[in-house]
Amino acid sequence: MNQPSRAQSDYAGWQSIVREYQKPDLRKGLLQIANSFGGLLATAALMYLALGVGYWLTLLLAVPAAGFLVRIFIIQHDCGHGAYFKSKRANDIVGTLSGVLTLAPYNFWRKTHAIHHAHHAELEERGVGDVWTMTVDEYRAAPWWKRAGYRVFRNPVFLFGIAPAFNFLIVQRFPLGAQASWRTGEKRSVWVTNVAIATLLTGSSLLIGIVPTFMIGLPAILIAASVGTWLFYVQHQFERTYWEHTPEWDYTLAALHGSSYYALPKVLQWFTGNIGFHHIHHLSPRIPNYNLERCHRENPILQRVTKLTLLGSFKTVALALWDEDGRRLVTFREAARGKATAASA
Repeated sequence: MNQPSRAQSDYAGWQSIVREYQKPDLRKGLLQIANSFGGLLATAALMYLALGVGYWLTLLLAVPAAGFLVRIFIIQHDCGHGAYFKSKRANDIVGTLSGVLTLAPYNFWRKTHAIHHAHHAELEERGVGDVWTMTVDEYRAAPWWKRAGYRVFRNPVFLFGIAPAFNFLIVQRFPLGAQASWRTGEKRSVWVTNVAIATLLTGSSLLIGIVPTFMIGLPAILIAASVGTWLFYVQHQFERTYWEHTPEWDYTLAALHGSSYYALPKVLQWFTGNIGFHHIHHLSPRIPNYNLERCHRENPILQRVTKLTLLGSFKTVALALWDEDGRRLVTFREAARGKATAASA
């Protein structure tokens, strides 16, 4: 007789639990769209007026503008999962419009993100829609140039500063990584989004000038890109996260142990669209962001997960390699110390 798996034992019945939270609420969705898009438009107008006072004030206002962009990205994210509206057409329209502002082509991004959800924390399926992560053994066996490149990639300045800007401004402008099996519409959405972005920039430049347009838009985009990358990183890259080889990989454990509960202050939780309840999201992507907190709060069975605070999350920055023996993420120094210990033994 087969013994129940850990996931079956610890989280039995989660499918029936999450079902009631998957129902979209049109009123909440429209209100969120209004205060997110409206908030961005109002903040952009204030940034333009602030140019007459001093660029320092415009840069200061770029912070809440970036917050609204992150919030719009969460709406796009929910639309991509078919969670925001009951209507697929409505999800696709709002998601596509959001993608123009976030610089992330909706259909193409949706495809890569779906792959992330399908294979998150599966060691054999790394490479699409995730943060490059090597195991300790892979790093030790890699040639020097690959180890050097990996160290540069995992450096916080590159990972949260240079990489986000390069990704959203340059990489997202091309259907890089598209596979032959992907639909034409997914690849075409990149070019359609580029045309829409160019049209938006042209209209803004004609209205207020090309220099003010970039002085207003660029800092907000760069901040939002870095914040978004940080959120994605910290909600998967923590010490006792979950990685497993394909034969033993389990969807439920990958969701609840490979994703953190990021307990943010309320104002940051609002701007980030409740994405801190990432374990709930990975367990059931069809739950709209405005229902994630309630699902977490009302079900103790779903609270047995790793909780990160804002201050505590900064400790994850040094983590870089997956230690298969210790089943945790370790720093480069810890990996080197482990190698030295093994050699002396």
